[in-house]
Amino acid sequence: MMFFIKSKDHKLWDIVEDGPFVPQRSKAEWSVDDRKKIELNCKALHILFCAFSLNIYQKMSSCEDANEVCDKREVTYEGTNKVKETKIGLLNLEYENFTMDPDEDIKRMFERFSTIVNQLKNFGEEISEDKLIRKVVYSLSESRDSKKTTIIEAKDLKKLKLDELIGSLLTHEMMSLPLKNEKEKKIKKQGIDVNVVTLKSSKCNHVDTSEEEDEEEEIVHLFKKCAPFMKKAMKEFERESMKKKKRANTSSHKKKAYVATWSDEDSIDDEQANLCLMDIEED
Repeated sequence: MMFFIKSKDHKLWDIVEDGPFVPQRSKAEWSVDDRKKIELNCKALHILFCAFSLNIYQKMSSCEDANEVCDKREVTYEGTNKVKETKIGLLNLEYENFTMDPDEDIKRMFERFSTIVNQLKNFGEEISEDKLIRKVVYSLSESRDSKKTTIIEAKDLKKLKLDELIGSLLTHEMMSLPLKNEKEKKIKKQGIDVNVVTLKSSKCNHVDTSEEEDEEEEIVHLFKKCAPFMKKAMKEFERESMKKKKRANTSSHKKKAYVATWSDEDSIDDEQANLCLMDIEED
């Protein structure tokens, strides 16, 4: 936006930053120069309002000068000073913890890095090119350690440009790409061989398990055939056991009866003997 307004008229941007010209005389006493300066504020407002969407325009339409529009937009979308400080702190933390991902290419890495740096720049945080170069070099992934060492030893990082560094990294990546593809092909071939071996072993295991299943089916089939005979045998065994129990019970009852009669006869004999003794004593 700044460059677009400056391209139209550099004085327009001065009004956006410093505020509009306010004549100290009445409207009837305005000179031609006063009217031109006032027109600059209207032109700046027109450019800003045309750049805004309808939603933003409805929020800013009550502003009367370009400087007020910019201040209000800044507070609305960038936040107050505390919010800015918080955002700057988070961006600085993201910058310090920035590292290249293992599977990330140079182009994608530089895009992420540039986004962080540009956001810091928008908030007024300038980072020297020397620091940016060192950050990029030391943020490279472990797979690029050889290139990192070469850059540090062969080049003076203070004299190196950021574009030159990125170009060198892209060239190295393009040259190492065929070797990387060959390694991936070898790994894929090894994976195919391993899959073939596993398939063979799984087939052998399948054959063994199928034989075991056939044997189990035969056993189950034989058991089903023998099941009726087994049931009959069990029933006959139960009947015989019941008969034996009944016989044992009847024999025990008979023994008890014999014992009882024998004891009764003994008591009768004893009484008769006692009576005979009493008769003898009386005589």
